[in-house]
Amino acid sequence: MDIWDSWWVLQFMQMLGLLSFWISLPKLRTLFSKAFGFGNKFMKGSSSNVWIFVSISLLLFLSWVYSFVFPSDLSVIQHYDEIIPNTSQSLNHSVEVPNVSHSMNQSFDFEMLKSKVVPMGKCNVFEGSWIHDNSYPLYDASQCPFAERGFNCIANGRRDRGYTKWRWKPKNCDVPRFNARRILEQLRGKRVVFVGDSLSRTQWESLICLLMTGVEDKKSMYEIKGNRITKQIRFLGVRFSTFDLRIDFYRSVFLVRPGSVPKHSPQRIKTTLRLDKIDDISHEWIDSDVLIFNSGHWWTRTKLFDMGWYFQVGNSVKLGMTINSAYNTALHTWASWVENSVNMNRTRVFFRTFESSHWSGKNHNACKVSRNPWKRSNGKERSPISDMINRVVKNMSVPVTVLHVTPMSSYRSDGHVGTWSDNPSVPDCSHWCLPGVPDMWNEILFSYLLPKPL
Repeated sequence: MDIWDSWWVLQFMQMLGLLSFWISLPKLRTLFSKAFGFGNKFMKGSSSNVWIFVSISLLLFLSWVYSFVFPSDLSVIQHYDEIIPNTSQSLNHSVEVPNVSHSMNQSFDFEMLKSKVVPMGKCNVFEGSWIHDNSYPLYDASQCPFAERGFNCIANGRRDRGYTKWRWKPKNCDVPRFNARRILEQLRGKRVVFVGDSLSRTQWESLICLLMTGVEDKKSMYEIKGNRITKQIRFLGVRFSTFDLRIDFYRSVFLVRPGSVPKHSPQRIKTTLRLDKIDDISHEWIDSDVLIFNSGHWWTRTKLFDMGWYFQVGNSVKLGMTINSAYNTALHTWASWVENSVNMNRTRVFFRTFESSHWSGKNHNACKVSRNPWKRSNGKERSPISDMINRVVKNMSVPVTVLHVTPMSSYRSDGHVGTWSDNPSVPDCSHWCLPGVPDMWNEILFSYLLPKPL
């Protein structure tokens, strides 16, 4: 070890500095002499010895105080290591950290110690807040033929555009800005598949409109079967021919298979939901590079029991089964299918949690769209459906990423379609305007998919 790195040498140098300071202030010596109660009689004859003793004692005391208040550079470096462990690995994606072994000879940026430097991989991107950003929106829905008319709120008469100007900001990191051209290059030759309900279709439309901003020849994009974007079609696919890229959507609101009514069933049963069987179009999902699922908005009494839909496992109809229990069973069926059917060496799998709706009133049938995001989540940051998704995925034997959008969506009471849809007589506080909240879901999605900067 270098002699100048020795702790004792540093303390000795500090003491010498203090000694020089002490000798240069005779008036201060007199003041301390009186403070310690040394009278003239006592000082006579042995004043030099007493003074040396008092000086050394006081010098050691001040040296200790100095080392406590102003620690050596070595202790600062040790504290820095405690703040940011394993600097060679954990910070290689965020900042360049000065070489600790040469920090005594280089200028050190102590401002870094005051800020939290958290790599993207260690940051919870779903914990944060919405901040106003005038650089948004990232596209014009009226210029995107793949955006459903029912979600284009501005074209349907919404005058305030503030809802398009919000960006999600995680507490300890940033979501990378959506770079359409870069993402198109990364997706060259790939196939991205969305599976789920109409909220999945909204995210699918959002992604296509975002990517379209990076395409020079707009005519090189087309729906594979020439279909118009509507709610009823079970399959929609857009091809980016320049990049040999496909973005597909499959409508599967329950993820499991509808079945026929077993014999001798009660008359109120019109159809069953086979909770132990994955949807019969699942074989079309497999050949993909990115696979994004969602399901939740159809798991309600009005869309199931009131319509004569009941649950079936094997050959048995489960008349007493609750919706939450049925959803949990269906999730396990989906999880088993992923574990046994999807090539995880090729396909990256995501499951997006329940997106908060903002219905109000006693019967949750009133829809009042606010002008700005809520300042509080008002209890909508949690959902039993989202909790079940997190639990099931956590126990899977293969890696699946949960896009836990429930908390971040809970604030966005301003982002819903409301009465600005293609059917204004039916208010809508479930679906989202485009551009809007689903764009941020896609920005977060690609923060997981894109290579991290070195």
